[in-house]
Amino acid sequence: MAHYKLAFLGFGNVGRALAELLIRKEKDLKEKHDISFSVTGIATGRHGAVINQNGIDLESLSTDFGDNAIKDSFDFIQKCGADLLFENTSVNHKTGQPALDHAKKALDLGMHVCTANKGPVVHGYKDLLDLAEAKGVRFYHESTVMDGAPIFSLFRESIPASNLLSFKGVLNSTTNLILSRLEQGDSFDEAVKHCQDVGIAETDPSGDVDGWDAAIKVSALVTVLMGIPLKPQDVNREGIRNITPEMVADALKDGKRYKLICSAERDGDKVIAKVSPELIPSTSPIFSVEGTSSIVEFRTDVLGDLSIVEKDPGPHTTAYGLLADFVNAVKG
Repeated sequence: MAHYKLAFLGFGNVGRALAELLIRKEKDLKEKHDISFSVTGIATGRHGAVINQNGIDLESLSTDFGDNAIKDSFDFIQKCGADLLFENTSVNHKTGQPALDHAKKALDLGMHVCTANKGPVVHGYKDLLDLAEAKGVRFYHESTVMDGAPIFSLFRESIPASNLLSFKGVLNSTTNLILSRLEQGDSFDEAVKHCQDVGIAETDPSGDVDGWDAAIKVSALVTVLMGIPLKPQDVNREGIRNITPEMVADALKDGKRYKLICSAERDGDKVIAKVSPELIPSTSPIFSVEGTSSIVEFRTDVLGDLSIVEKDPGPHTTAYGLLADFVNAVKG
């Protein structure tokens, strides 16, 4: 049985959900995949870090580590002794840092890297792939778009030799819930506050409502699945701030709904990428996707239209994407 040492860089909601999932799936990993694991390091943004080469007990884990022998995140990567790093620090839409350099450091040391952070994907994908190949390891990122839904692995493993021509969908849960709340009679501010209260919107919701989160997801899909590097700054972007309850009510009367639509279409060796509010008719599968659910419709050269829908995602679904990446990485 193959044994792997794991390390967590970033231990927020997703990291804790992943720890719980690893505990729950430990028997399955052994029996179905011949994999055992131990966690040798956990580093957090606020509560310090801990390294134990003999393994950290996830079930009786303290939330305050404070290992003074660890200087910073890069020192943690150097010392954790892991075979695989889960990189789950906060995303930087503009540069991808420091997560991009975290991934490079771990790969250079011969670690597999699995991340839910979109920054390294859109700001350094080719370099990370080349480095991973040179070191004989994997760089996987299933959880960067639509949480744990199998999007990247679908194209990598299930439909090889296909070419993605275009995609369209709802990829930002917060704005979709805001628009759903507007349909129920909330004001814009009330809808945003509801999203903050349930924990899916930040104190500053501008990354969602102004379309930046959606734009970086478009960039990740285009970069990986179309093979055309695209930065979020290059996506034609419009958020939902100008959508009023009156506009939403009028749309419903006409049998339509406003959705923040992410789209991209191949145009020769270029791509036309956009994030903007659109009126969706009731005949579209996108119309019925409400609340925090997401959908993406792919058009390829071999299968025509192919849709993936994810209902009510959360940290547990993002955690599953990371777990799946772990299994796929070490199984080769």
